[in-house]
Order: sequence, then C-alpha cells, then structure tokens
Amino acid sequence: MGASLKDIKRQSVAVDKTRQITRAMNMVAASKLKAAQAKMENFRPYANKLMEVFGSLAARVVSTTNPLLAVRDPQRIRVIVMTSDRGLCGGFNTNVVKEVEKFSRIKKAEGKDVSIIAVGKKGRDFFKKKLPITGTHVDQLNRFDISLASRVADDVVPSFINEEYDELYLCYNEFRSVASQKPVLMRLLPAASLDSAEGEEFEAVADYVYEPSEEELLAHIVPMYLRVLIYRGLLETSAGEHGARMVAMDNATSSCEDMLQSLTQKFNRARQAAITAELMDIVGGTEALAAKG
Repeated sequence: MGASLKDIKRQSVAVDKTRQITRAMNMVAASKLKAAQAKMENFRPYANKLMEVFGSLAARVVSTTNPLLAVRDPQRIRVIVMTSDRGLCGGFNTNVVKEVEKFSRIKKAEGKDVSIIAVGKKGRDFFKKKLPITGTHVDQLNRFDISLASRVADDVVPSFINEEYDELYLCYNEFRSVASQKPVLMRLLPAASLDSAEGEEFEAVADYVYEPSEEELLAHIVPMYLRVLIYRGLLETSAGEHGARMVAMDNATSSCEDMLQSLTQKFNRARQAAITAELMDIVGGTEALAAKG
C-alpha cells in the first residue's frame, strides 16, 4: 500500500504542476487576445471599405486594364494557407488544413495543379509532404505588421503576372468569437473585373468619381487591395489563435482539476485501506498475545 500511496501522490503533484502551467498559458493567451482582437476589429472597417471601392472600380473595367485582373484558364492554382506557428490551440489549425485539403482534392479531380504558400509553421509542416510549397513565412506571427502582408504579396504578384499560376486563393480562420473561428477560403487573383463573374456582385455599389483615370488608380489599388486582404487574414489568424489557445488551456485546466479530484479520492481510499490493514494487524497481534497469555 505504501508504494501505491507514493505513486498516487507523485501523479497528483505532476497533475497540479500541469494545472499551474495551463492556467498561466490561459492568462497569457487572454492578454494577447485582447490586443490582437482590438487591432483586428479596428482594421475590419477599413478593409471592408477598400473592398467596396475596389469592387466598384474593378466592376467597370475589362481584365486587360491591369495584369492582376487577367482571367485565364485556371489550370494552376496557388493557395496562401494561414496557420499558427505554435500548437496547443485545439482544432484551430486542423480546420484550415482540412478546408485546403478538401479544396485541393476537388481541384485535382478536375485535373488542376495546386500549390501552397505557407504562412505559419503548422501549415508548412502539414503540407510539406502533400502539396508543393512555393513559399514559406514562419516564426513571424508572434509580432508582425503590414510589412509581412507586403512580403507575402511580393511573393505572389510577380508569379501571377509571369503566368506561373492562374488563380490565387487565401485560406484563414475568421474570428467569430473566443470559442468560434470559421475557415474562410476566398479568391484573391484574378481580382473581379467587368468580364468576370465576380464583377456582377458589385453592380449595386455606390458610384464614385475617380481621378486620375481608372487605369492609373487600378495600378495602385490592386496591390493595396491584396496587401489589405492578406493583412486582414493575418490579424484574424492571430486573434483566432489566441482565442483558441485560451479556450484549450481553460479546458486543460478543468481537466487537470477533475483529475486532481479523482486522484485525491483514490489517495484517500488507498490510505483508508492501509490504515484498516494496519489496525487489523494490530488487533490480530493483540488477540494472538492474549491467546498465548
């Protein structure tokens, strides 16, 4: 019984230390979430308004106006996959990679090639043996600004203009709440234009007067449009990661507390059994001595 009590005590100590770690990680994630969520929510209105202006402008022009509007037969497809660099955040990364896997299977069944640009270590590690990876941006999500979005955009724009691929998609987790992040897969290139199907959805957008010409504005707005959408994806990913990790660590802490309670009960039962056995030995010894006397 003594060895059993020591084993239970050792397990309890280990679980208690794990609980302290998960509780600390929960607090750190909550602190980081507050800052990341504020940045994300402040940026959303700007991103939405830029998309509205760009949609209104792009819907008036034909695809030959700007090379980034060029609609081609999409035989080669590239996807920017945004995941976290670290784990311990529940199914946060799994949801994104499953969405991209599903998309890839559909496109491959149509005879198309799919390649990946991995933003985040988890996505890179998952796809490195499954799909061609043409670019990686890892260990940068702990602290980043729009320059990271610019670097990602600089990776994809020249390749599209040089016709190394025909369509570009972005996949990330959209932050809904601390406990809910939904995978979003959206097309970035070619951007919507008058002769593309996506142009129809901008017909009802307000009319603007553009100065200088629409063509000159497109040359500046299209790259900006890409950077803004990529940066928004980064902000949503960052906030979602911290929210998912906070929930995961909170669940882990609760599980540790349940295990501690169970181990405490087990320890008490084992100790009671040991005391009972010792009392029986004492009583048995006393009776034996009395019988000899």
